[in-house]
Amino acid sequence: MFEVLTDSFRSAINKIRFSDDEKSLKSALENLKKALLKADVHHKIVRDLLRQVEIETKAKGIGQANFLRSLKTHLTDILTVPGRQGFVFASKPPTTVLMVGLQGSGKTTTTVKLANYLKLKQKKVLVVACDLQRLAAVEQLKQLCSANEIDLYFEDESVNPLAIAKNAMKKAKEGLYDVVLIDTAGRLAIDTELMEQLESIKKEVTPDEVFYVADSMTGQDAVRSAVTFHEKITLSGVILSKFDGDGKGGVALGIAEQTNVPLRFIGVGEKVADLEHFIPDRIVSRLMGEGDLETLAEKTSAIIDEKQAKAMSQKIKKGQFNFNDFLEQMEQMKKLGSMKSLIGMIPGLSSVAGKLQDVDMENSVEMKRIKAMIGSMTRKEREDPELLNNSRKRRIAEGSGLSQVEVNRFLKQFGNAAKMAKKFSGKKGMQDLQNMLAQNKHAHLR
Repeated sequence: MFEVLTDSFRSAINKIRFSDDEKSLKSALENLKKALLKADVHHKIVRDLLRQVEIETKAKGIGQANFLRSLKTHLTDILTVPGRQGFVFASKPPTTVLMVGLQGSGKTTTTVKLANYLKLKQKKVLVVACDLQRLAAVEQLKQLCSANEIDLYFEDESVNPLAIAKNAMKKAKEGLYDVVLIDTAGRLAIDTELMEQLESIKKEVTPDEVFYVADSMTGQDAVRSAVTFHEKITLSGVILSKFDGDGKGGVALGIAEQTNVPLRFIGVGEKVADLEHFIPDRIVSRLMGEGDLETLAEKTSAIIDEKQAKAMSQKIKKGQFNFNDFLEQMEQMKKLGSMKSLIGMIPGLSSVAGKLQDVDMENSVEMKRIKAMIGSMTRKEREDPELLNNSRKRRIAEGSGLSQVEVNRFLKQFGNAAKMAKKFSGKKGMQDLQNMLAQNKHAHLR
């Protein structure tokens, strides 16, 4: 969503950058209208939004600043729905959440992402496999939960999702779980059988929340389905999956406006860590290409231990950053989510994030080569890069199946990165970094 609409917003804003007259404003609004309709935002929402922006911009004086301020304000207003935000825990555990949605919406994957999100907050989570309709659903949950060390309740022999839910709740209470996430059956389309099954499970477990998982790529279809689900079983929140896709994107505005159900989380990538709390003003900030440093800070603080971070900072300052530290940092980065999502939160770098759409840093050819090189080093070599003379480099190249030229290139890159990290870790480091980002942002907006 971010890349397509961000570029369109920037294009619209730039149309009134140098000409403060009604003609330029009209051109900017027309550009904005096309972008929003292309993103599958409902035409009534587009019409009302543009009218409000036009009236307010004219009243305060036609110009880029007033246009941008008005657009941000009204987009935030649309996305701000009264009700609970993020994850709200019940006064008496376990907090029970019914996960609902159509087949193919990413409901099962999103359930595991939410479980991982809560696990990082030191909560004991139980995922329940009640989707017996899709043959691979239970197996998918088994693999995902096992890979991410999340507890799963399932019954291979049972064909009754209601009984499974009931038994899972008993286990959750006995096991003193903080949260229970029940993955229910989806369908290719809404039908009576699906709704009756959901209603029976809801009546049995009396959930604290009912989260609807909507596929951001399906546009108005996702909005219509959300409206129907809300009418039938009453939703308390919506999670938008595949929010990093550049296909539709207007679903966020549509669901917020047409269902009046608060958007609670967004899935911003394929990794299990790619789930974020939906905060309207932060989302709008990212849409405008202004980044979201608050969310980035929250993600890192949840993953990175403060004592370890301080110890690593001291090593960097002293120029002692080694290959073991590098591998450790890569493991931490994996927990933060996709590189595209992280870079998109840095002001001025949203266009760079768009180019990383299909890049998997962890499994890239380059990263596999780097791991092979480090794996071919001795313990002492990993701890002290200064030991790597030509004969050691030749041995590492042979051991990793690479050329000595490739080994030398990596070692040079590693050395340069360590020097840059040392520079930014000094007293003026943060100011230097902020200046660099400010220059990047200025160049990006020109």
